[in-house]
Amino acid sequence: MQKLLLVGLLFMSAFLFGCKSNSGGNPSAVLSDFFDAMQKNDKVKIKELCTAESATMLSMMDMGMNKGDKSMGEFDKTKVEFGEAIINGDNAKVPVKDKVKGEVINFPMKKENGQWKVAFDKSSMMEMASDKMNEKGINLGDSINKAMDGINMDSMKNVINKAMDGVNMDSMKNEVSKAMKGVNMDSIKNEVNKALQEAKQK
Repeated sequence: MQKLLLVGLLFMSAFLFGCKSNSGGNPSAVLSDFFDAMQKNDKVKIKELCTAESATMLSMMDMGMNKGDKSMGEFDKTKVEFGEAIINGDNAKVPVKDKVKGEVINFPMKKENGQWKVAFDKSSMMEMASDKMNEKGINLGDSINKAMDGINMDSMKNVINKAMDGVNMDSMKNEVSKAMKGVNMDSIKNEVNKALQEAKQK
């Protein structure tokens, strides 16, 4: 009887452990649950399925939703197909294909406390955007360098220095002081008062 009880307890423990590990053990399944939560605007579930680092981005997204952002349609599971996760240690990418456009976006995932979570943080979103640009043959670094090609910082600095060469701040201050020496503020005040009195008498 005791052996039977022991076997039963071991089986129950294995079952519970298996359920716990399966809940976040598959990156694709976790991302699928995330899409469901986004569609329902289930903020508690969304937060539960995302990494701790995702809090800032989730907060920004929440503000957008409150202002009437209708982008939740992008998380309609009927319009996408989930591919097999590409796992690399504690990081993974889940390819999600848009059935209409045929485009694929690799959603970043990270393992946190032994469970796969959606990485919705700033760096992961930048990486996702960078991957998409590279796929289209656009190199973000090259684009920035091209935009900066016509700007020579040393040349700009020299122009500013030349413009300031003839400006001596001490000299400017002295000239202003000299100009103000001949100005009698009391005299100006008296003239203004006199003009006001004359205007009243008229």
